[in-house]
Amino acid sequence: MKRSLFLCTSGAAAVWIAAPALAQAPEPAGPSTAESASSGDIVVTAQRRNERLQDVPIAITAFTPERLQQQGVTQAQDLQATVPSLVVGNNGNPSREAQSFTIRGQGATFQASPGVVVYLNEVPLPAPISLPQQGGAGNFVDLENVQVLNGPQGTLFGRNTTGGAVLLVPKKPTNRLEGYGQASIGNYDNAAFEGAINLPIVEDKVLFRVAGAYQDRDGYTHDVIWNTDRDNLHWYSGRAGLTLKLSEDFENYTMAYGAFSRTHGTGIVSNAINVAGLSDPGLGFCYEGPTIPGAIASCDVYRAASSEAAARGPRQTAHGVDSFQKTKTWGITNTSTLHLSDELSIRNIIGYQRFKTSYSVDSDGTVLQFDDGDPRNYPAPGQASLPGDGTPITYLNATAARIPRDDLKVLTEELQLQGSLFDKQLVFTTGVFFYDQRPSGEQGAGTVGFCPAVFTGSDVVCSGYDIRYAITNKSKALYAQATLDLGLISHTFESLKVTGGYRHTWDDIHGTSNYYLAFPGGAFCLATNSIVADPSGCQFEARLKTDAPTWNIGLDYRLSPALLLYGKISRGYKAGGVNANAVFVNTRTFPPEYVTSYETGFKSNGRIAGMPARLNATYYYLDYRDIQRATGDFNPATGAGGAQILKADARIQGIEAEASLSLFPGLEIGGTFSHTDADYKRYEYQPNVPVQDCTGNLVTPPGTAVLTCLPFQYVAPYIYSFHVSAEQPLGDDLGTISIFLNYAHSASQHTEATVVIPDQKPGERLEAFGTLNLSLDWRNVAGSRLDIGLYGTNLTNNLYRVSNSNTYSSQFYNATLYGEPRMYGLRLRYAFGG
Repeated sequence: MKRSLFLCTSGAAAVWIAAPALAQAPEPAGPSTAESASSGDIVVTAQRRNERLQDVPIAITAFTPERLQQQGVTQAQDLQATVPSLVVGNNGNPSREAQSFTIRGQGATFQASPGVVVYLNEVPLPAPISLPQQGGAGNFVDLENVQVLNGPQGTLFGRNTTGGAVLLVPKKPTNRLEGYGQASIGNYDNAAFEGAINLPIVEDKVLFRVAGAYQDRDGYTHDVIWNTDRDNLHWYSGRAGLTLKLSEDFENYTMAYGAFSRTHGTGIVSNAINVAGLSDPGLGFCYEGPTIPGAIASCDVYRAASSEAAARGPRQTAHGVDSFQKTKTWGITNTSTLHLSDELSIRNIIGYQRFKTSYSVDSDGTVLQFDDGDPRNYPAPGQASLPGDGTPITYLNATAARIPRDDLKVLTEELQLQGSLFDKQLVFTTGVFFYDQRPSGEQGAGTVGFCPAVFTGSDVVCSGYDIRYAITNKSKALYAQATLDLGLISHTFESLKVTGGYRHTWDDIHGTSNYYLAFPGGAFCLATNSIVADPSGCQFEARLKTDAPTWNIGLDYRLSPALLLYGKISRGYKAGGVNANAVFVNTRTFPPEYVTSYETGFKSNGRIAGMPARLNATYYYLDYRDIQRATGDFNPATGAGGAQILKADARIQGIEAEASLSLFPGLEIGGTFSHTDADYKRYEYQPNVPVQDCTGNLVTPPGTAVLTCLPFQYVAPYIYSFHVSAEQPLGDDLGTISIFLNYAHSASQHTEATVVIPDQKPGERLEAFGTLNLSLDWRNVAGSRLDIGLYGTNLTNNLYRVSNSNTYSSQFYNATLYGEPRMYGLRLRYAFGG
């Protein structure tokens, strides 16, 4: 397949080169909004300097502010299926705000660093421990552009960018008095506002820009127990930027941001209960037959719970916990640039950020207790009852006082030297980087695991477990990258460039964890099978020190003004970590993962039959080793359930393409396509409880389970999108009508990490889905600078799932999350100045 894909890529390039109407075709002058929204005229910073998109030998998808608005992108999930090889999901986490990027099969693992890092103003956003989430609400407000870089970026962007990087570039202050205000209303009582104002306080010297946003929207999953709507939105954010140009050679830019979000939590929906597992004679959690007073419970209670969930459907749930999530995040970054000469510049980028989140979840989506997080605020007695039985549930149990799940502070420092020598035929960037993420306060969670139905809510029979953790990530790196135009050596090699980069990273990860069951006068330590007088005596400590080189080497050749060919080999590294949920000594840390990427592609633009066209395509092959795979764990000696991080090796290859064609001025059609083929080459571990592996045999400790046959996690084999963008001036200064229609489709993806038997993982395969979005705008109405727009997302109201719990065999339930239903509304936007 690798050979055939390479030939297809080369063949496509050859056809493109041979097109008579394309050769040496210049870019059209003054492209319209429809044409420029996806064009190579977007300035990107993928190589830490400003370049045209079409001049960068990297697979990049870039979005202008206009395109972000047209596609309704306000959060990470909205980018799903619009970027080649990109999957955005919750990765099994029961939080709607945990939206993790996975590119080319590389993303986040529970308790591990992300594989695709999100940067705001060149500074990585905080990455909490308990959630695969980076940053908070309002990240997509008032941006210059969004850039999604595919593939390892481990030279210029550091560790953890094995899959790629997402760059959020804020609009910086300019020398013009200008601004805008936008208000939107829509279904689900949606109300949103955002605005910005740019102030040149001292012309060319002191420039200031401030932006703010707010959104409040009802949820689309109704909780029949609490009579509230889960999956709602309620957040506000602000950002301010100040540029000081103290001289022609020195510029200082300071950006501060803050955001707050509080919601009614995630609308987790129950879709299966493992009655066979609960009734296993070895467990005896339920029995077959009618209800007997004083007995454990009839299995009919669980069947009734499943029947009630099915009858409610996907947009209703019944939580035993009054779920919520509250997230606060803020930060300040400063970039100083000193031009030593026309060829050399020094840049210093420093940032300090805070991230704090608290949340309560009902992981199973029923009034029963399978895995209730932070269960301290239950319904009043009699508000709920056992399904099919009618016995009132009183919910008396509770865990310790609520504390944040994550409370982090992050300090980053980067010092760069950039150069452009020999009439820009040699450009380079070198620097040092420091990263320090550590707890800012106490972090932890409380949970009630499985509790037999008849004892639901009992603080005597089913007490809550508590965990406290504190993990510090320190990273230091030295890096350098240079691009040489070989025309400097000989005119024979003019337009042929070679790029080489190297980075060495040193990581020091240190953590403590306290996992215990408290009782009057003491605590039972789940990780050590011991009883202590104080819960603090259950604490364990772990440390992991690693270092690794990352590098890249590439060639690119400007065959003509219309065609750029490139190829490169790059090495990526993602740090290991500390497993706060370990129940064995040998699982308290997990090692780094590594990837070597081989990539070739082309970027082209020109004309076909006189029509401006663009086609970019890439083929890649990845050797992916020591992949971090999270799964549950169980210690028979203590009866404690926890987690462990396994290792695997894989081969991933694929193709990616983006194309656009301007049929005539004001009308553009375009789309994206990717195919990802991923297979495990080695995936083995020693289970602590009997499991069935790919051999079909039951593996018992201390045997080795082989899981190589499993499908790869969080990979959609096919992703494609198609858009039509059109605008038409009305004449007589009446304004312009603009229409944008986009359809994005993602193939099915697997989400399970370890279970082989299909019957033990219902729903783990997320079905394929597609969404249709529409934006219709009347811009500059009658010359008033007022825009009136209608918008709609998921117009066909397609029902699709975005996450699955995969806990059917381990915790006897399965639950899922559904994507957003149809959203539509009206927006008004007024711009001034400029």
